[in-house]
Amino acid sequence: MAKLESTFKNMVISLVSIAVVAAAALAGVYTLTKDKIDEQKAEKEQSAILAVLPNQGAGAVIAPADTLDAKKELIVYRAYTDSTFSPESFIGAAVKTSENGFGGKFKMMIGFDKNNLIVDYKILEHQETPGLGDKMGKWFKDPSQPKRCVIGRQAGALVVSKDQGDVDAITAATISSKAFLSAVNGAYNAYATGDADAATSASQQTEQQAAPAVEPEEPKEENNVEPVKETEEDHE
Repeated sequence: MAKLESTFKNMVISLVSIAVVAAAALAGVYTLTKDKIDEQKAEKEQSAILAVLPNQGAGAVIAPADTLDAKKELIVYRAYTDSTFSPESFIGAAVKTSENGFGGKFKMMIGFDKNNLIVDYKILEHQETPGLGDKMGKWFKDPSQPKRCVIGRQAGALVVSKDQGDVDAITAATISSKAFLSAVNGAYNAYATGDADAATSASQQTEQQAAPAVEPEEPKEENNVEPVKETEEDHE
């Protein structure tokens, strides 16, 4: 096969050909793996529903999903002791929701018992900072830390300590912590009222919690101190 002459035109053609082949290969891989990925996500979600229900959903019959807000992925899974789905057989509910954190949208499943107390929660997906915001998966469920644990508490108006609330935020990750509590409050309010707008209202109320006034700092002289690693606190 004759070697192509090294001209600008031939180089462009070669690069375009490589790009087309690479794109086709990526599309093929995506097509082959998409169904498997979707299946794994569905299995993880089903597992999370049972995990956050009272007694981890043992013997529970889950009623058909009630989608309150498809865009926000706000879905309620009510659990009962039998298929009559009567108020007397109600056990609790698992609520799937999403919220915007520091790194982007995260999704979670949170469970409530029949007395509307938080049973447990599972983070399904997140983009939070490793070592900071990503601690939300365990931070708020540690029973040895009652000042930050939300398990067994009434949701709806949970607020971080920094905003005169009673829930300790993740160290150096207040934005992620506020987003987490906003998701919990919104999920509860939407589930309790059957109204997706209640979730948005809860989110707005959480964000509007007034923090103590801070006096402006005096201008500091420039120095040669090396910059420190940026955290969520730097964006508040």
